[in-house]
Amino acid sequence: MKTQLKGFKEMNKIFKISLVAVSLLIISCEIPADLNDNPNEITVSDVDANLFLNGAQLANVIVQVSHLNRISGMFSGQLVGYASLYSNIYGYSLSTVESNDEWSSAYVGVVANTRHIQASAPDDKLLVGITQVLEAHAMSTLAILTGDVPFSEVLSEKDAPKFDDQKAVLDGCSALLSSAITSLSEATSRSEAYDIYYGGDKDKWIAAAYTLKARLALIEKDYAAALSYAGTGISSSSGDMMYIPRGDAATPNGDKNLYWEILNGSRTGDLGNAKDGNRSYLIDILDPAHANYRGNAKTNEQARYGYYSIDENSSSGNTGVVEQFEPQPMVTYTENQLIKAEASARTAGFASGLSALNAYRSWLAGGGRLNAAHNDVTKYKYDAYLEADFTNGGIENSDGLTKDQALLREIVEERYVSGFGTYMPFNDHRRLRGAGETNLIPSFPLNTPTATKHVERLPWAQDELTSNSTVSEDPGLYSKTAVNR
Repeated sequence: MKTQLKGFKEMNKIFKISLVAVSLLIISCEIPADLNDNPNEITVSDVDANLFLNGAQLANVIVQVSHLNRISGMFSGQLVGYASLYSNIYGYSLSTVESNDEWSSAYVGVVANTRHIQASAPDDKLLVGITQVLEAHAMSTLAILTGDVPFSEVLSEKDAPKFDDQKAVLDGCSALLSSAITSLSEATSRSEAYDIYYGGDKDKWIAAAYTLKARLALIEKDYAAALSYAGTGISSSSGDMMYIPRGDAATPNGDKNLYWEILNGSRTGDLGNAKDGNRSYLIDILDPAHANYRGNAKTNEQARYGYYSIDENSSSGNTGVVEQFEPQPMVTYTENQLIKAEASARTAGFASGLSALNAYRSWLAGGGRLNAAHNDVTKYKYDAYLEADFTNGGIENSDGLTKDQALLREIVEERYVSGFGTYMPFNDHRRLRGAGETNLIPSFPLNTPTATKHVERLPWAQDELTSNSTVSEDPGLYSKTAVNR
């Protein structure tokens, strides 16, 4: 049931193959070394380090865009759980077992594989740099979502690695990204079939590393650093780090979009964003016919309303963000540019922030991330904003905010919409609430009438709680993490 729930299917089959090799890394015994010298036996050291890269990248996909990602969407007004397990989770009944697969993917799938590559090919600067980015990406994601996590003692001789402070983990991941940038800068790009993200393009990896550093700085509210890193981050959508399903209409048995897998498997009808009048906040603000519509004289969201709408009962009806072969974003130009917009507005002033936002709107006006089924120029418009639009009484400030606050609110709302399918909306909501900036947060409601507060974190994995003696119990959904206090 768990495998069906997570929607791995064909991708999971490939991932399991990689774990066969990984398992060799975590098994030890006391057999004398000379008894292991079988010339006919294939060992881990005999396997090309490149082969472990695919396993690490597939595992990272699970961390970034699988089950916990969907849960974060339910906790940030973007998805609705209609039935069965998802209904319970939507109502804030979330067990620690729901984190098991993502934690296993991070530690066994990503870290074990990347550490083996680094040990096996220390002089291959391209592989080393790539694996450092992957490890930092996976571990920082766990830390941002859950708080303190094992980090410094991972894969050490200790049976129970300590849980490191969340801030220390994020700082450690940022340092790891800096090391990756150094390694990649010294490397030479090459065609790399096992690199399913960037095909061995070192420049794209470097840009992604800078965007991840910008993300971590933003999470820690170091807006000057976030702006600096974003300046060298992903500069166009051609540099996006995406999970791209390898199936297509001609190969229907290939990998699929993981949302599509869920909606067309054992959980058909359980998860979506508009069913029988029960809609997500995201869909409401994108619907031109709804009272909460976010559009204005300069903004037409009709196309994105269609693109982000999910028909949870029809495979053929999903032609947008959960279409079966639609790529899923992980680290993107969208994120980088909107970090730049927010950080610019906070540190360099209104004009700088507005310029960065308008640059992103220009990209949206060219079709943005809309696919062919929804890229209809008659159904979207993103004209450049002017300062007057954010002054009191302007089209983006009907409630008397300062122009600076009105601009920040629009940037955050754009991050909310554009961040569907990522952790960005969930992370922003907790960051800004912790900073006391509730006037900037999209006002999505609580999921149940009995709830009194929003979720502050996702749980540690039950498998970790069971096996690691350094912890006894999960702090709970409403315990704020260090960076969000």
